[in-house]
Amino acid sequence: MTIHIVVSGDTVSSIAAAYQIPSDTIIYNNQLVYPYTLVVGQALLLSTPSEQQPTHIVVTNGYAYPFISNWVLTQTLPYLSRLSVFSYGFSSEGDIIPPVLDDSFMIQAAYQYQAAPFLTLTPFDAGGRFNNNLISSVINNPTVRNTLIENLVATVTEKGFQGVDIDFEYILAEDRLAFVNFVWEVRAAINQLGYPVTVALAPKTSDDQPGLLYEGKDYALLGEAADEVLLMTYEWGYTYSPPMAVAPINNVRRVVEYALTRIPREKINLGIPNYGYDWPLPYEKGLTRATTIGNIEAITIAADNGAEIRFDETAMSPFFRYTQNGIAHEVWFEDVRSMQAKFNLVEEYGLHGMGYWQIMRLFRANWLLLADRFFVV
Repeated sequence: MTIHIVVSGDTVSSIAAAYQIPSDTIIYNNQLVYPYTLVVGQALLLSTPSEQQPTHIVVTNGYAYPFISNWVLTQTLPYLSRLSVFSYGFSSEGDIIPPVLDDSFMIQAAYQYQAAPFLTLTPFDAGGRFNNNLISSVINNPTVRNTLIENLVATVTEKGFQGVDIDFEYILAEDRLAFVNFVWEVRAAINQLGYPVTVALAPKTSDDQPGLLYEGKDYALLGEAADEVLLMTYEWGYTYSPPMAVAPINNVRRVVEYALTRIPREKINLGIPNYGYDWPLPYEKGLTRATTIGNIEAITIAADNGAEIRFDETAMSPFFRYTQNGIAHEVWFEDVRSMQAKFNLVEEYGLHGMGYWQIMRLFRANWLLLADRFFVV
């Protein structure tokens, strides 16, 4: 694969002629929409002849809700080792609460494409928010905790899952050790079925990093308790933040380097965002709310508004600005250059693999680039 950056005057036909490849492959790889308008600064993934073969073996995981389109799911599954269904909750009595929509088609599709379906366990309240009081009440009550684990085992067995991902966020600092013990107990029960347990970790850079998102997560102890971990290395730029990259590579690198001092590299999966944000300007803290957009959608917005895409060499992320209906906007998203930077990090540090949040939108160029770089197992 080759990455081409669009310059003024480029067309699909001219690029195809320059690289001696069919126009159709450029259109297909990059999900271009008729009339195939290109944007200056846009990164295109081109299928060009190469002698290079993948050398690094990775595991890939993608999170998805049960309302994912079947087309997107089947287009993506060939590149995944695992499919994590988001999500299963639980009650204060330890009862498992399944997704509102039936997820059976996702599990069946995962088997069809030889990807392991994982149950994602989350402590959501009725409003769909992480509830740290629910976490506390369950993990500190041996009876309820045992009931939850028994029900979890029964659900995994009944539904045909092949692993469990524990995604608990905003854990209270005083529940740090209780959560570690809970992960140990879940792992012991799920391992008996022959399946692994992974745990999602907030992106820390030190043991004593302050904040509700971080204080309840002990990297060293959770690295021992779980079979694998996922570093949630995204959301620096988020809905209520100032405009910035979702996963700036300089910040991602700091998290990885800290994690490697506490957790074996063969247990670490790098979190990768499959989305971007569009912020109205000027940004006002507490008032401005960004809109979540897909990476392909970002290109369409730039094309429709005559914007030029720029690339931040520190964050290794693309961005652009435009004005619509008198309102200025700033957009940060992911392209094949930013994905390449993340893949480089995985290879540089010999990490176990990657976990995508989330795969609800198809980003074909990412998957083609991944397959060009790695053996996925």
